[in-house]
Amino acid sequence: MPEFSRPLRVAMIGHGFMGAAHSQGWRVAPRVFDLASSPVMQVIVGRNSPAVAAAAAKWGWAEHSVDWRDVVERDDIDVVDIVTPGNSHAEIAVAALAAGKHVLCEKPLANSVEEAIVMADASRCAAERGIFSMVGFTYRRVPAIAFARELVREGKLGDLRQVRAEYLQDWLVDPEALLTWRMKKEFAGSGALGDIGAHAIDLAQFVTGDPIEAVSGILRTFVSERPVLEAPHGLSGTASGQRGEVTVDDLALFTGRFRSGALGSFEASRMRTGRKNALRLEISGSLGSISFDLERQNSLQFYDATARSTTRGFTEILVTEPGHPYLSGWWPAGHMLGYDHSFSNQVFDFVSAIDAGKQPRPSFDEGLQVQRVLAAVDESSDSGSAWISTIPVPAFA
Repeated sequence: MPEFSRPLRVAMIGHGFMGAAHSQGWRVAPRVFDLASSPVMQVIVGRNSPAVAAAAAKWGWAEHSVDWRDVVERDDIDVVDIVTPGNSHAEIAVAALAAGKHVLCEKPLANSVEEAIVMADASRCAAERGIFSMVGFTYRRVPAIAFARELVREGKLGDLRQVRAEYLQDWLVDPEALLTWRMKKEFAGSGALGDIGAHAIDLAQFVTGDPIEAVSGILRTFVSERPVLEAPHGLSGTASGQRGEVTVDDLALFTGRFRSGALGSFEASRMRTGRKNALRLEISGSLGSISFDLERQNSLQFYDATARSTTRGFTEILVTEPGHPYLSGWWPAGHMLGYDHSFSNQVFDFVSAIDAGKQPRPSFDEGLQVQRVLAAVDESSDSGSAWISTIPVPAFA
């Protein structure tokens, strides 16, 4: 990192899986990229003192705390990173912005459109004071995805016609898998739809630059009860053998109509047997197509319909060259990146925008747009309506 880097002191609220991933991003980014402000991992916050102390020691945070309200008011904190369940995003983000802290908030932005509107309003007001916020749709920072967006913007696909986006996992196939907060609506807001479907929605809009205007969908819960954790997070009852109700979806299927007139099909499943982390995106246009699969995240498939008929076919592009997005800071050409690298790329984008005095992307308004899509799918499933409007904002161009 440059010798003239200014410290940017970070407080992370929450820990666990996303806390570990974000910690890795904060720790590595200033060692890979030249940043005018250098992130300092100042304090990590959690409700369980021994657990958060262990997380601080493991991931390299200087301090730990159990009081997020006190932390966001501290003068020695510049950034608040929120990796808690969705039901606390709005309260923490609004408080942090009011206290003059930049905010990075994990997706989805909130558990409801109403909460997301409050957050987006607070974000715009804070931006007028030079305080910025961003949603953690981290897969935008996968180099192959960012390169796919470049190809679309360059017109390589022509007029867009069809989009297929799906996020497939199988970690809930076993009906004896433990009930966690991700399976309770009051904590998570929704199940597969919001947890992983939000990523598919965001990437479809991000790569195409085209917002979804209406959806029609269905949600399904296949396993309605699961074993309760012995020491549950926010759940009642600890008796051995007790079961609790699953109040979110296991599977979401929906179609989407984009502003341009393109049509999309979407699937989010935590029940797709054999698929571990298959985030797939295929976009087809009048001049070509692109196809991406996160389980092969260093490559992008590209079909050029303008090539000679005798040589047409999907070509695999290994997205590891210095000229590809983000790669100049990493390894020599051909050396692969993994899941954690995108979190460092995210920190690079977030901090660079703050240093430049610009709104980081995706903004809370973009997070609100995704929230509207999630809510519209939910409404369509409940009502059986053919199409539900999402009232999109023009934030993806």
